[in-house]
Amino acid sequence: MPANVTPEYLAAEEEYREAKTSKEKLRALEKMLTLIPKHKGTEKMQMQIKRKISKIKEEMETKARKTSHGPTFNVRKEGAAQVALVGLPNSGKSLILNKLTNADIPVDNYPFTTTMPTPGMMEYKDVQIQLVEIPAVIKDVSLGKGFGLQILSAIRAADVVALIIDLSQNPLEQMQVILDELEKGGINLNEEPSDLEIVKKAEGGIDIRGKQFFHGDEHALKELLLKEKIHNALIVFRSDTTLEQVVDILNESVAFKPAIILATKGDSKNSKRNFALLKKYYGEYDIVPVSAEKQINLEHAQEAIYQRLNFIRVYTKTPKEEVAYPPITMKPHSTVYDAAGRIHKQFQRKFKYAKIWGPSAKYDGQKVGSDHILQDGDIVEVHIR
Repeated sequence: MPANVTPEYLAAEEEYREAKTSKEKLRALEKMLTLIPKHKGTEKMQMQIKRKISKIKEEMETKARKTSHGPTFNVRKEGAAQVALVGLPNSGKSLILNKLTNADIPVDNYPFTTTMPTPGMMEYKDVQIQLVEIPAVIKDVSLGKGFGLQILSAIRAADVVALIIDLSQNPLEQMQVILDELEKGGINLNEEPSDLEIVKKAEGGIDIRGKQFFHGDEHALKELLLKEKIHNALIVFRSDTTLEQVVDILNESVAFKPAIILATKGDSKNSKRNFALLKKYYGEYDIVPVSAEKQINLEHAQEAIYQRLNFIRVYTKTPKEEVAYPPITMKPHSTVYDAAGRIHKQFQRKFKYAKIWGPSAKYDGQKVGSDHILQDGDIVEVHIR
């Protein structure tokens, strides 16, 4: 199938050929990816463009790390999880951080007050959650503008992203800038990666299973795998997947993050109208209107963050002792065996039985095996041989 590219695409391609710097090349490639017709005949071209974008960004990030002599943008994770507060300049991130955590940072009514990622600890339902205010996202941050690449790296490291949207300003314009820059930076919000398993082998070539789920050119897929130095492997598709999605999965810099929206300045003049716009166009997000200044709806914001982390709390105790705090946090449907390993690997190796109190127990102190599935709020007492 012919590509049938437009004159605009050809102009962007010429711009790429004439580009001298990495930023110029990246901008031209982004244009090419936007302008290229999306059909089966251009799948290979799309794949090649995305690979070039990924390579340039990787080179730019490596160069930025080597040449940077200032403070690091990496924030060491503490507590049960890390949540990135992400928004445009002067959207209210610092005030939200102060009100939800133990942080005490300056709050000024002008843009770019925060120049480095700033952490604070939020305690909610016995769980310590680290909130990190990220320096403001601006247009072209994905091209490395300012500390752009370091900012994206800090967001990529978080477990959940909380978008801070100012209800006193146009919320749709804010969302468009943030989502566009994050997407260009390889950060996809509220999307699940395709269910694809790649098992490398010593020999046998490329063996593809579940072909009915792959929507793309098989020859282009094998060519992509060879370029990634995957010559012998079992490829198993378990959900609908395009070639473009395979590129994303193979690209380690692409991240998939759960996200919510904290709509700040909910007491401002146009807040009701702007909140309605957010609900209309971004209703798939959990949107929480708050007024940090007047401390309105802050507990709802804490609950929304907690729910989006999607974990359960499991309390532990030793025989004849009180329940230990804080609880350990685990994925839903975790087992007693999983909990034993979180206490100490020796507890898994020498596991005998456990006693359970809480929602998953039929009665207090129920004796269970290692495969017992835990629920939020359970208390576990592990006995070993």
